Amino acid sequence: MSKVYYTEDHEWIRLEGDEAVVGITDYAQDQLGDIVFVELPEAGSKVAKEDPFIVVESVKAASDVYAPVSGEVLAVNEALSGEPALINSGAEGDGWLVRMRIDDASQLENLMDADAYKASVA
Repeated sequence: MSKVYYTEDHEWIRLEGDEAVVGITDYAQDQLGDIVFVELPEAGSKVAKEDPFIVVESVKAASDVYAPVSGEVLAVNEALSGEPALINSGAEGDGWLVRMRIDDASQLENLMDADAYKASVA
């Protein structure tokens, strides 16, 4: 079973073997409203923990998505370019944003588990 971690900025990161999948939480997409555009990084780009690396635009506002850990972007969810609303319908599923290789797995230790995240947004 894969382990999912959450940030205070409403990103999630799910470990899948030696890769991680990153997205925004269902709570975040609900707060943003209808997603109309997503600006994703290039595959191969390096990101640093807590740096903004994705922009999600909704009918309400544009919001930065912060890297939950440092690493290399391996792939982006190409489906979002034609259908950004996938984030609204499946923020923690088909609406994932990027796949990445983590530089330092110890950075996950400061993130929340599902119960802690749910408590933080309650």
